[in-house]
Amino acid sequence: MKLKSSLLVLVLACVGCQSTERFSAEQIAAMRQAGFTPNAEGWGLGLSDKILFGVNEADLTPASKVSITTMAKNLAATGIAHLRIDGHTDNYGKADYNQQLSLKRANAVASQWAQGAAIPRSNIVTRGLGMSAPVASNATSQGRVQNRRVAIVITAP
Repeated sequence: MKLKSSLLVLVLACVGCQSTERFSAEQIAAMRQAGFTPNAEGWGLGLSDKILFGVNEADLTPASKVSITTMAKNLAATGIAHLRIDGHTDNYGKADYNQQLSLKRANAVASQWAQGAAIPRSNIVTRGLGMSAPVASNATSQGRVQNRRVAIVITAP
């Protein structure tokens, strides 16, 4: 029995050694303040309420640029320097066009984030998910507006 207990402690210790980096209390507070919430991948923020795009548009508005820069600067100040940005579209248009448009949206946010955080653009992974992951119904104009968005995921500092 003593051997089993020792082996269990050893296994748990090894699993702890292999875990990914943990976020500091300061980083968690900064992410929460920015609106991020824990999810299966780490911490996520859907920016449909902060950064929306017009139909067939990938350009950021001046207000969106300010919002992204401020958020990036605040999180970078805590040591968060790596993230992923997923671009999305509504269901209008062809799938391949929407995939390219969603990637352009993600890249626009990533470039602004890198500039605001003063981190290398290569620290930011971007994906274009097109119309594959709507957050609202595409049957209404309000739903389509919400689906023209980006989402940010932070998995490690």
